[in-house]
Amino acid sequence: MKYKVGVTGAGGGVGQSIIKALQNTIYAVVAFDGELLGAGLYTVKKSYLIPYASDASYIEKLLFFCKKEQIVALFPGLDAELNILSKNVETFKKFGIQIIVSRPEVINISDDKLAMYKFLSGLNVNVPYTEILRERQEKNFEFPVIVKQMKDGARSKNVHKINNALELNDLKIKLSNNVEEYIIQEYIEGDEYTCGSVFIEKSCDGVILMKRILRDGDTYKAFAIRNRFLEEFVRDLVNKIKPFGACNIQLRMKGDLPFVFEINARCSGTTYARALCGFNEPLMILDKLLLGKHPVFEIQERTILRYWKELVVENELISRMNADSYLEINNPMNL
Repeated sequence: MKYKVGVTGAGGGVGQSIIKALQNTIYAVVAFDGELLGAGLYTVKKSYLIPYASDASYIEKLLFFCKKEQIVALFPGLDAELNILSKNVETFKKFGIQIIVSRPEVINISDDKLAMYKFLSGLNVNVPYTEILRERQEKNFEFPVIVKQMKDGARSKNVHKINNALELNDLKIKLSNNVEEYIIQEYIEGDEYTCGSVFIEKSCDGVILMKRILRDGDTYKAFAIRNRFLEEFVRDLVNKIKPFGACNIQLRMKGDLPFVFEINARCSGTTYARALCGFNEPLMILDKLLLGKHPVFEIQERTILRYWKELVVENELISRMNADSYLEINNPMNL
């Protein structure tokens, strides 16, 4: 029996990663995206164009299509969708659709860098010192520092590494009236890790650690490792956060101490890379929710090298999607 599972943001890195992780499983993906040329739309049997999350009709349209396709679970692929989907979990649940999304307060600490800093500090977790960026800073930071958006950040968008006071003053002038929409953060020099986890009911069901190298904000090379201390650290933190589904913890090492600088309460762009190393988050989540199977995994210490891959889409398919906001392909190509 094939269970139908929805994936939004199918054109982005997270959505594509979820789709790839579920290929060749008992779960048939129905893809959703707001962009006509979202690559993931053309790699599954059925897909839909939907409004953006900011559109007043977003929930109504998405729910209508989910009901039409008899979807049983829905994975968000875009940060912009998390908050509104979190607030509409019960609306979808009435029709047997489980949205894999955390409660609003978890989404908030994932989205708001200052809220995350205060939350983690309250748990006595090491986190880079963070405060609102102001024209006149109360604290004298040691350079370099990181300046980034307080909310709605994605990848390396609007993230600046600042090396001296002159660069900082120039950036403040550039930001002008929006300066207090940014935070200034202590820079941690050290190895960077992206850590995946699964949390369904009462406790963390598993953790994977990947040391990574970035390019333009995305994980470019990843190395699955085993480290009992870090695994327990991430597991303990996830148990305190209590997300629902996948939760991605990003940290850097300062000496022997992990400093958490990012929480993403969703699947990650490295979801498929983790699956290739034996830790398939979407599959484990669905198996537990729908089949009652306790997550079983065996992490393999592998190196994952990411590269561009071309996807050929016939113009006729794009025209059909543009005309109908719906597409069915008998033999879709894999991502």
